[in-house]
Amino acid sequence: MSSENSVGVVAPQRARFYDPLLLRSGAEMPGFELVFETYGQLNRARSNAVLVCHALSGSHHVAGRYADDVDNVGWWDNLVGPGKPLDIKKFFVVGVNNLGGCYGSTGPLSINPATGKRYGADFPLVTVEDWVAAQGRLADHLGVETWAAVIGGSLGGMQALEWSLQFPERVRHAMVIASAPKLSAQNIAFNEVARQAILSDPDFHAGYYADHGVVPTRGLRLARMVGHITYLSDAQMAEKFGRQLRHGEHKFSYDVDFEIESYLRYQGNKFASFFDANTYLMTTKALDYFDPAYEFDGNLAAALARARASFFVASFSTDWRFSPARSREIVFALLHNRLRVVYAEIESTAGHDSFLLDDDHYHALLRAYLENIAV
Repeated sequence: MSSENSVGVVAPQRARFYDPLLLRSGAEMPGFELVFETYGQLNRARSNAVLVCHALSGSHHVAGRYADDVDNVGWWDNLVGPGKPLDIKKFFVVGVNNLGGCYGSTGPLSINPATGKRYGADFPLVTVEDWVAAQGRLADHLGVETWAAVIGGSLGGMQALEWSLQFPERVRHAMVIASAPKLSAQNIAFNEVARQAILSDPDFHAGYYADHGVVPTRGLRLARMVGHITYLSDAQMAEKFGRQLRHGEHKFSYDVDFEIESYLRYQGNKFASFFDANTYLMTTKALDYFDPAYEFDGNLAAALARARASFFVASFSTDWRFSPARSREIVFALLHNRLRVVYAEIESTAGHDSFLLDDDHYHALLRAYLENIAV
């Protein structure tokens, strides 16, 4: 079940925080729980901890397998393990399900202590800044004063960047992969279409679908289909599916004709079977709102002047959702502040999802950078 370079069997842990957390929206979380996993051992100096931040549909389950579900492999298992780029023989790796998530951390599916019912739509909207504030409390809980590195791809990369701004003295290296300093208008538009698919589902019930014993499956399915298209490149879709027909001929109907249609429906149905609609709405809004330069009249260099970390920034050539140009914006702003930056623009045919996949060049770059982090 576990190979030599696998994390092996893992188990989630839970931390409860009782002090209220003031959110960017002005709302307050009276107390909350975060579910997390750890891999490797924290050294005596507590200097080898690495926080892995997840993207939109990710979770705390970064690596390894569960004893009762060996097929449930961590979403970045190819990166984390003994001898892998994020080597647990050197690092103590932490993965956390963000506040508002649907994998066990306090979120819309949790019981609201004020009502005794699930939060549903009453769960406050949380932002990237709020996630990082909550992760700061988890670091305190684990006895980690300073992270050796905070790493993430996509929305996870935004969190790594925010760590360097909100807690500049608590992160030595920020690794921002396939990410952006803010969403483009096009990205916000895609998120809005996905949200409208959920909001217009008759089973949504204004966010209180749990009270009705239903799930807005159709909306979630459509939202995932829209999102998934943006994670792939045209080249990858052409290579994997092209114009292949499902049944070898045109059916002249609105059922599945092409293999790409079948694939998108499969991905949509799979996602709708486990992800929470309110969490999806909230997470896409957090993506939309993230913009460190907002309070600096759009000047990203001024916004990043607070950072003290060294940076690894990486982008992928066919990622049109978070294009290399967006990563270069981050790099230029960091260089303006005379911060140490390593930047890699990686050739890949896989689009935005490249950061999740096996790629020898990409993993070699990560390995080289991580090997040079002193602990």
